[in-house]
Amino acid sequence: MNVKHLQDEILKLKSQNDVIILAHYYQPIEIQEIADFLGDSLKLSRTAKEASTEYIIFAGVDFMAETASILNQDKHVLIPNPESCCPMAAFLTPEKVLEFKKNFPKTPTVVYVNSTATVKAESDICCTSANAVNIVKKISKEFEVNKVLFGPDANLGDYAEQFSKIKTIKMPPEGHCYVHSQISIEDIRATKNQYPNAKVLVHPECIREVREFADFVGSTSQMYNRIKNASSDEHEFIIGTEIGLLERMSQDFPDKKYYLAKEKLICYNMKKHNLELIKYLLENLDDKFHEVKVPSEIAKKAIQPIEKMLLYS
Repeated sequence: MNVKHLQDEILKLKSQNDVIILAHYYQPIEIQEIADFLGDSLKLSRTAKEASTEYIIFAGVDFMAETASILNQDKHVLIPNPESCCPMAAFLTPEKVLEFKKNFPKTPTVVYVNSTATVKAESDICCTSANAVNIVKKISKEFEVNKVLFGPDANLGDYAEQFSKIKTIKMPPEGHCYVHSQISIEDIRATKNQYPNAKVLVHPECIREVREFADFVGSTSQMYNRIKNASSDEHEFIIGTEIGLLERMSQDFPDKKYYLAKEKLICYNMKKHNLELIKYLLENLDDKFHEVKVPSEIAKKAIQPIEKMLLYS
């Protein structure tokens, strides 16, 4: 079955069921095209909270589906491939959070939404790459301190510290995203030398040296909007994030030229979903193997830092 036929079948099945499909920008382009809502972690968190359907199919990694479950305990959240996990989230466990809190009492705990439900449950507030600086500022002011615990991405923590002027104690110091942390300053310079007129856009999960070389640093949605609002004399862009965003922008803004900051910027975990699995789910909405259900006792604790993030954003 070809892609277009599969997409048509999915759209037909979706119209017959009480279901919405949420997809992250890093999903394969053919999945992005059939999603009801497309966005970064913050936008998708808000969309999940406002969902009115009984079923939510989440084409993203596991922590995203968990967040949707936390916000919608009365709904069925389904993930096409249950093996789609986030290696960054695995850097931080609730046990590690509790150890950091013990060593740094009265210090607020900020966890990136790229974390498990059990980690969120031990935090004071969540953040995304789009709002990390603002969240660190607000929670430190609330606690009347000049430092926060921050995890699991150390590079995003460094970015938040750099622009908030609030000390971020990294939980753990080695936490990172393997897609963004692999971009080196040599990669960026080499690509810039090849395309000297291109503007450089990178994600805050990149290392500081790369971020400081860039013309723009932002989340996936912020990069998307930067291109959307680009001036008429800006024609070329070097993109320092996962290839899925480049594919999205190539479709939406075809008058521009895009170059990856380096080859193979691919989140293989995000790419574990496919149209066949989504079609299967729409035909088998009650398949418990694909359902992500955060236990109520965890959800009750984890929803508080998520809702505080949404309030502060």
